[in-house]
Amino acid sequence: MTKIAALMVQGTGSDVGKSLVVAGLCRLFADRGLAVRPFKPQNMSNNAAVTVDGGEIGRAQALQAKASRTAPRADMNPVLLKPQGERTAQVVVQGQARGATSATGYRDLKAGLMPHVLDSFARIEAAAELVIAEGAGSPAEANLRDNDIANMGFAEAADLPVILVADIERGGVLASLVGTHALLSPSERTRVKGYVINKFRGDPALFAPAIDIIETHTGWPCLGVLPWFQEAAKLPAEDGMALPSRTAARSAVAHIHHDAHSHDNDDAKREKTVRIVAPRWPRVGNFDDLDPLAAEPNVRLTIVAPGEPLPPADMIILPGSKATRADLQTLYESGWDADIAAHLERGGKLFGICGGYQMLGRSVRDPMGLEGPAGDTPGLGLLDIDTEMTATKALRHVSGSHVASGQPISGFEMHMGVSEGSGRDKPFAIIGNQAEGARSDDGRIAGTYLHGLFGADAFRRAFLADLGVASRLDNYEASIDATLDKLAQHIADHVDVERLLEIAGARVNAS
Repeated sequence: MTKIAALMVQGTGSDVGKSLVVAGLCRLFADRGLAVRPFKPQNMSNNAAVTVDGGEIGRAQALQAKASRTAPRADMNPVLLKPQGERTAQVVVQGQARGATSATGYRDLKAGLMPHVLDSFARIEAAAELVIAEGAGSPAEANLRDNDIANMGFAEAADLPVILVADIERGGVLASLVGTHALLSPSERTRVKGYVINKFRGDPALFAPAIDIIETHTGWPCLGVLPWFQEAAKLPAEDGMALPSRTAARSAVAHIHHDAHSHDNDDAKREKTVRIVAPRWPRVGNFDDLDPLAAEPNVRLTIVAPGEPLPPADMIILPGSKATRADLQTLYESGWDADIAAHLERGGKLFGICGGYQMLGRSVRDPMGLEGPAGDTPGLGLLDIDTEMTATKALRHVSGSHVASGQPISGFEMHMGVSEGSGRDKPFAIIGNQAEGARSDDGRIAGTYLHGLFGADAFRRAFLADLGVASRLDNYEASIDATLDKLAQHIADHVDVERLLEIAGARVNAS
């Protein structure tokens, strides 16, 4: 049986940089003329994207599709787990929600998911010359090995060679690689063809003895040492817990670049900045909605953890949530309702996205217990709408116009709630011929179900102009493309990519 070239990138742990390495490789090989496709058998993230075929996948796989210069499809991430609580998650299979399960329940459920994963992988293969798959977490989690679909279980079922990514930034990189080797089975160890050290700072010559030590204990060659890539902060992150640090880094990069281009311009130095604050829910969803704002040099975006007060700001943005009622309860417990009231009394503005929009209404009802225990939770009562959770999930790309400014707007819907009430008589946007979202009578409070709307340059300019500052980011999507190009070159400069192609191609004509 002839197979197309394929490679799986696994990691010694979570957040070691697997997703960005895959994205960089996808762009690198796509620009060499190869039909490259990303694939992640199982992902866990509340940061998701709507695909062209009407499903949802992890946001990282959508970015990898962009890096591959192809449209995102549900088969690129056939199993997506979206956490709703400490021990429960919504299960999305081949782009469609299949209900929620506990951690224990998923252990039993995943035994039947491998056929769906392999079915999706076969379709991805059929459209590609090279597939770059990504693992999840670590393959050394031996306690989770039964019925594994995320790492070595999938690699063995699909007969994929594997390379490991290890993060030197967190320390203990030698132990992470040698320990991974120790916990893999003999066949899994053989499947690993080498490793890449990621997030390196300092003189690589100092790491040379470590390479010899690792090879002595594992037999695995080092395929590259990747220095710290500062501009990774410009790309969407996958883990909501990284939101404060990533946002701060992204904002710092934007301001460094702005200062570098305006150090001789006194007017630019005196230019006003605007402060935007966003609370971070425990179950925050699609937090990359804020990325284009963080990339604006004239914006200071502050992310606030639960329990901390919301500082004075020009605008508060309530982001999306995977469990609106539970996160609304966090809002009350953190005293953010009082902070929001004080903010509005000072003349500040308030904007809600998806779950944040639902919180602005009078009530949020979940009679079927779709996002947690069934029940009702009072909203902030700032917009005349009521929301009820429904089993049908809206998944669609949309475009239209922003009512207040008349500017074009685009984004996507990904929600289970339906919001109705007289507040919708003053809509936020017009999509087709339909009213979308709601605004207060004075226009200082607004909400929408649309994710990704700040990536629409004309709308973002109008949004910031309403706050009294100018946008300095001409084309957000072009900036993402430019960063992917830099990431690809960064990998080409420091990783043996020809050897990676050989490893991937060794699968050709394998049986």
